[in-house]
Amino acid sequence: MMKSAIALLFSATTLTGYAQTAPPVRADSVKTPAQTLPVSYDKVFSKPALSRAGLFTVRQLDNKWYFEIPDSLMNRYILVVTRYKSVPAGFGSFGGEEANRQTIYFEKNGENKIFLRALVNVQEGKDSTQALYKAVQTSSVNPIAAVLDIKTTNPSTKNYVVDVTDLFKKDNPLLGISTQQKGDKKLGGLAEDRTYITDIRTYPINVEITSVRTYNSVNPALSAAASTGVVTLETNTSMVVLPKVPMQRRLFDERVGYFANRFLVFDEDKQVAEKKSYIQRFRLEPKPEDLEKYKRGEMVEPANPIVFYIDPATPKKWRPYLIAGVNDWQKAFEKAGFKNAITGKEWPEQDSTMSLEDARFSVIRYYASETPNAYGPRIWDPRSGEIIESHVGWFHNVMKLVHHWYMVQAGALDARARKMQFDDELMGDLIRFVSSHEVGHTIGLRHNMGASSATPVEKLRDKKWVEANGHTASIMDYARFNYVAQPEDNIGKDGIYPRIGDYDKWAILWGYKQFYKGDENEESLFLNKLIVDSLAANPRLWFGGEGSDEDPRSQKEDLGDDVMKANDYGIKNLQRVVAALPAWTKTEGDLYGNLKEMHTAVVRQYSLYMRHVAKYVNARNITFKSVEEKGSVYQFIPKEKMKSSMQFIAKHIYNPPLWLYPAYTKELLGIKPASEMMEQQNYYMQMYLNIGILANMQQNSLDDPKAYKVPEYLEDLKAEIWNEMPADEKAAYFRRSIQRNYLERLGQIVYNKDVAEGAKSMNDQQKTDARIYALAHLKKLRDTISLRLQQPMSALNRMHFTDMKNEMDKLIRKSSNQ
Repeated sequence: MMKSAIALLFSATTLTGYAQTAPPVRADSVKTPAQTLPVSYDKVFSKPALSRAGLFTVRQLDNKWYFEIPDSLMNRYILVVTRYKSVPAGFGSFGGEEANRQTIYFEKNGENKIFLRALVNVQEGKDSTQALYKAVQTSSVNPIAAVLDIKTTNPSTKNYVVDVTDLFKKDNPLLGISTQQKGDKKLGGLAEDRTYITDIRTYPINVEITSVRTYNSVNPALSAAASTGVVTLETNTSMVVLPKVPMQRRLFDERVGYFANRFLVFDEDKQVAEKKSYIQRFRLEPKPEDLEKYKRGEMVEPANPIVFYIDPATPKKWRPYLIAGVNDWQKAFEKAGFKNAITGKEWPEQDSTMSLEDARFSVIRYYASETPNAYGPRIWDPRSGEIIESHVGWFHNVMKLVHHWYMVQAGALDARARKMQFDDELMGDLIRFVSSHEVGHTIGLRHNMGASSATPVEKLRDKKWVEANGHTASIMDYARFNYVAQPEDNIGKDGIYPRIGDYDKWAILWGYKQFYKGDENEESLFLNKLIVDSLAANPRLWFGGEGSDEDPRSQKEDLGDDVMKANDYGIKNLQRVVAALPAWTKTEGDLYGNLKEMHTAVVRQYSLYMRHVAKYVNARNITFKSVEEKGSVYQFIPKEKMKSSMQFIAKHIYNPPLWLYPAYTKELLGIKPASEMMEQQNYYMQMYLNIGILANMQQNSLDDPKAYKVPEYLEDLKAEIWNEMPADEKAAYFRRSIQRNYLERLGQIVYNKDVAEGAKSMNDQQKTDARIYALAHLKKLRDTISLRLQQPMSALNRMHFTDMKNEMDKLIRKSSNQ
């Protein structure tokens, strides 16, 4: 949700990747006669040793650990994932979280050396038969991270025997904690005398190494470091051999929200290197015996279904809800032709062959943390984007997060939300929705912040429709809960909670269905047509991105196709909630901490409503399209929408929201409402009145005769700020403040001291006509104030307007000499 997630945001959203389907053959790997094996197998293992068979045969003798590596695993890619297993208090990461991730391979060098190389390249040649492929290889040398001496060879298996004790005991940026993590945690050098391997276990496709590691540290935030100068923790390193033949890649498309790996591909048949991205997804394929059924369109079970285990540290009462959140995705995978494709299960605590840190297993890990968060990362094959596993991070205090959201957004609708401790059923439902969202990330889906904009606002109040369809088209949106519905609509939880929607099912179909359309390029042409036809038939399938661009349809935590209308409804509900908070938050012995916390949550929600609306000023809708689709990709927001945005802010900010601060906020919480409201006013005045807004608006009007013109915009803004002074003295106090703010912002546009004195040159925005329009507007405003001063008014208002006129006169004189 964040870290991604709910921020998450998630650290896992960047488009990165690796290339090369096979390592290059190295010239220095040729054997030389001078190289010989040091000793015989019997001398290395002169007495009985612990022996375990698996991917590598693992042996332990005299506190040393050995791998027996078969020749068949030379130059095979191995995914290495290091996770924290146990950590000191206050460390900032938790047992089960990722500490490092690398892709490596072993390379034979002569008779008695094995190189450990790291795969770090991000470019590839299209075809090994092309001459250009060789050029790519020679410019893509992977670093040698370690050199292992071959101690001997097993005479029966011909496997190479290497001592790996120091490889896992000493500090290593590939097989231990990453350099970045060490820096973030302020870990110094490794104390080798207090660092050791606790166990190495081997399985058919993976090896698991656990170790205790002690680092010197002066991190004052860690009590262990502050008192002893060292930090001791336990790690688990998983080495998982990747498939010999990578899964067929699927080309990424901007119109469907998947995480992706990026490559630079060199092809002799192309006149320029191509940047290509491939989506991340689990390998879901029909069983061989079901292949023809699948091709005929019959639903089948996948050969290897996706399984998420629940951390046994999870409180038992929440486990069914986490499992339900996983299983909710089954109906989406049915659209891709697979039944029972994804399942949540309890962790088999009695099975000693399974480990929570094992990179073969996907787990929802439960962390004892006060951080109100959850996140859904992925571990993937860098060659193909195949997701190998995921460890969802679930923090205990995510319940605090969803509690506050639900009380604030749904408290007016659902009586169950009107207390500080929710019933288990309600909290379980909320946990289920967060579980579904985070699992969505683990199966490859990015946020779709535009999904909620596909729902007409009136449908959010239509009981029958919203309970049948949900309030947003995607659970991958930050749509939270249906705050538009009003109490009289009598909408039940099916119309309030998020759920897996139309877009989610469509995205899974697009990413996971096997189409058997040839290679990735042929398949891409088919998928492009599928997108064009599907979006034309159902606009609810639109992917709006992460909410980080200028498109106001794609925003976090908004609802509906008209945020001005939606948020007016939201404010009506907030007014109900604010009035009821003292009763809802009352618990015996509480020193009004609950009330303060929930009032802060209400103010945050109110601020969200304002920011949703403010984004409509001078923005553009962005709808990615292929050449087969009609219409513009970039489309400026219509003038009417911008006017509505301005009027909304004037109504709810420039006219201060006094209702947001009832008497208890001052008497019981010690809040200073005037300071908070004036801060909001200053923020939005700066947003609506600045040289950048005016300059961009003028440029837009040059291209579109229907666009908002700068003089008209300024007059409309003036009408909202400089209208009749309220009779209520409290409201008049805030009106005078916003008018002073208005003049200050206008003055910054018409007169720049640094430019006037030659200290700085004009920037591009100052060189437009925006300043001229602003100056003309200032003169008209001065004339309006002059006329107003001829009318009767209070002494305080007269002093205010006289002061304003004098300041305007000064600005006009200074700007004329600029």
